[in-house]
Amino acid sequence: PVKRWVTVLHTVSQTMFALLYIVPLSPLSRTVKTVVFILLLLLAHIVHNVINAPKINWFMSLVDDKKRGKFTANKEIVSLVGGMVVSYLLGLLIDYYSDIGEIRTAFILTGTGLFVLMILHSLTLIFSKEKPIETQSVKSPKTELKELLKNKNIFKLIFVSALWNIANYATVSFSGTYQTKELGFTTTFASAIIIFGSFARVIFSRPLGRFADKHSFANMLCICFAVEAVAFGINAFAVPENGKVVYSVYYVLHCIGLAGINSSLINLIYDYVEKDMRTSALALNQTVYGLSGFLITLLFSAILSVIQSNGNMLFGKLIYAQQLFSLFSAVVSLGLILYILKVVKKIKKEC
Repeated sequence: PVKRWVTVLHTVSQTMFALLYIVPLSPLSRTVKTVVFILLLLLAHIVHNVINAPKINWFMSLVDDKKRGKFTANKEIVSLVGGMVVSYLLGLLIDYYSDIGEIRTAFILTGTGLFVLMILHSLTLIFSKEKPIETQSVKSPKTELKELLKNKNIFKLIFVSALWNIANYATVSFSGTYQTKELGFTTTFASAIIIFGSFARVIFSRPLGRFADKHSFANMLCICFAVEAVAFGINAFAVPENGKVVYSVYYVLHCIGLAGINSSLINLIYDYVEKDMRTSALALNQTVYGLSGFLITLLFSAILSVIQSNGNMLFGKLIYAQQLFSLFSAVVSLGLILYILKVVKKIKKEC
C-alpha cells in the first residue's frame, strides 16, 4: 500500500513549493535566503519525483482499462484549464501589487494561496480509495530491480519515451530564446501563442482519448507523432520574415500532438507491462525520460554556440541552429512511428 506515505510526502513536497514565496520575505541575509531557496526547490522536486510513479499507479489502478484514454484526456483538460486560470490570476495579482509597490503583499497572498491548494490536494488523496494488494508475496526492491532490468519489453517501451524526449527537447529547449531574439516576438504575442496552443490541446484531448480506447494507445501515438513530424517540419522554415505565422502554426500543431503523447507514454506501460511491475517500470521510464532530455539539451547547446559564433552561417548560407534542430526533431518523430509499428506493436499486451 502506498496511500499513506505518498500522501504525507506529497504534502511535504507541496509545502516546500509554497514556502518558496515566503523565504524572500524572511529577515535572513541574502546569502542564507538564496541557499534556503535553492535547497527547498531541490528537495521539493526530489520528493515529488520519488512519489510520482507510485502515485500514478495508485490512481491508474482505479481506472477501467477500457476507459483509460478518456480518463487521461479528462485529466489533461482539467490540468491545462486549471493551470491557465491559476497562472493568469497569479499574474494579475503580482502585477497589481507590484505596480502599487506592495510586492511583499503579493508574495504573502500567493504563498497563502498555494498552502490552501496544498491542503485541498492533500484532502483529495486522503479521501481517495486504494485497491487491496492482489499479490500475496511482496518482492524486495533488489529482487524487483533485477526482474525489471531483465525485462526486455520494458526497455523497448522506455525507448519510445527516450526518443520522444530527445525529439521534443531538441527543439523546445531553444524555442524561448528563438522567439524573443531571432524572431523578435513580444511577450504578449508569445503568451497568446501559448494560450491558443493550450486550447487546441484541450479540444483534441478527448477525441484522441476515445480513439486510444477503441484502437489502442500505440495507434494513437503513431497519429500524434505524425502530427509532430509535420509541426517540426514546418518550424524548420520559421525565420524572422515569416516567424509569426509559421511558428504559430507549428506551436498549435505541436500542442495537438502533445494532447495524445503525454498520456500515451504512461498508458503504454499499462498496455504491455505486468501489474506487479508497473510502478517500477514507470519510475525507470521517468528516469530515462528526464536523463535523455537533459543530455540532448547539453549536446545541442554546444552545437547552438558553434553555429551562432559562426554568424549563423552554414555552408555559405544564413541558417539558424533552431531550424536544424526542428528538422532533426521531425526526422526522429518519423522514426518513432516506424519503431512503434515494427517493435512496440509486436509486444504481447497485458490488458
